[in-house]
Amino acid sequence: MSEKGFRSIKYFLDNFNSNLIDCIVYGSDQNVLNDFTTDIIDLAKQHRINYFSRKDKYEIKSKYIIAISWKWLIKLENECILITIHDSLLPKYRGFAPLVNQLLNKEPYIGVTAIISNDEYDKGDIITQFSTKIEYPIKLENAITSVSLLYEKIIQFIGTEISFNRKFITTKQLERDATYSLWRDEFDYKIDWNSDSEYILNFIYAVGYPYLGAYCFMDNQKIRILDAEVFDDIKIMNRDIGKIIFFEEKFPVVVCGKGLLKITIANYENNNESIFPLNKFRIRFT
Repeated sequence: MSEKGFRSIKYFLDNFNSNLIDCIVYGSDQNVLNDFTTDIIDLAKQHRINYFSRKDKYEIKSKYIIAISWKWLIKLENECILITIHDSLLPKYRGFAPLVNQLLNKEPYIGVTAIISNDEYDKGDIITQFSTKIEYPIKLENAITSVSLLYEKIIQFIGTEISFNRKFITTKQLERDATYSLWRDEFDYKIDWNSDSEYILNFIYAVGYPYLGAYCFMDNQKIRILDAEVFDDIKIMNRDIGKIIFFEEKFPVVVCGKGLLKITIANYENNNESIFPLNKFRIRFT
């Protein structure tokens, strides 16, 4: 599933024999603007590879199953080996939405790990892992691009080992270093204007495209804020967060818990149209 899934399959097909792939099982994600389902199906058709929706009835007879961006349980049969590729440097950020949560915490390095999965999620032995250094602020879509390049390195390693029928040499995860990452839903995408402006900007970027984006309310209408700029703080005697303090280049500058934030791209939730130009000054973002 997802761009990472598509790019991983494409990289495999560009570098290894398509006969190594018995079938592709795809999933859909309604919470992103593009889940790459169509691209994955087209790639399978192009290379004459059997493909199934996860909701179809199918049987997997392969020795290996490789799960990418997968969030559903996989029932193993015929002693096949499940390889899961996870968006973190395990044992850090086991669980859900690891990349988003790494970005929210401003981790200096983000990474990808391939494991032999077992009955406990993300606790399997490590096959290999790669990382890359990033600079903030960074938009999620750019972080995904960086991570996708790491996926290609993972696929290159796994594909080579499988094509030569070599047994994977793995290492145990260190439990003392383990951390966990919780799933996120719409509630977690709401902007907290009590936070400082740098944190809010990083939040907007971390939950942006391909997700729907950070949201708040303006005049009781739900809006998605897609881009913004940090402004240095000024002395405000009655610091009412969420209020517009002034306009800069026709864009509103909003009071945060600390610092100011200029909103440059924002759309109404109901019709995806821009909120600009604003026709009044006295607006509070909540």
